[in-house]
Amino acid sequence: MAVSNNDERRKHSRVGFKTAIQILLEADGRQINLVGSSRDLSLKGIFVSTQDRFPCGTKCSIKVCLTGTKEKIELLMKGTVVRDSDNGLGIGFDSMDVDSYSHLKNIVNYNRVDAQA
Repeated sequence: MAVSNNDERRKHSRVGFKTAIQILLEADGRQINLVGSSRDLSLKGIFVSTQDRFPCGTKCSIKVCLTGTKEKIELLMKGTVVRDSDNGLGIGFDSMDVDSYSHLKNIVNYNRVDAQA
């Protein structure tokens, strides 16, 4: 499930992580609910596979719902669209609460390629 990343420009590990994701985009004074699936994520952002397109700089709220546990776990972040491609949107995280950061850090550490060896 993990993705190797040899790009030296990256400062944070990026891991493959597929899950359903909800994004509330704020564009042109309106709010748009977007549902997609994550492809990979890091402590600084997430790539969402979706057919919807939004320009770089669009502000959004991101909710990632984790499954496989007894209790519902949601990661809540504020972000900005930093990349728009044919395959989806790259969203950089601007802020998140402490619990979301803690869960995100555990997801990244658990799914790292070098952690699997």
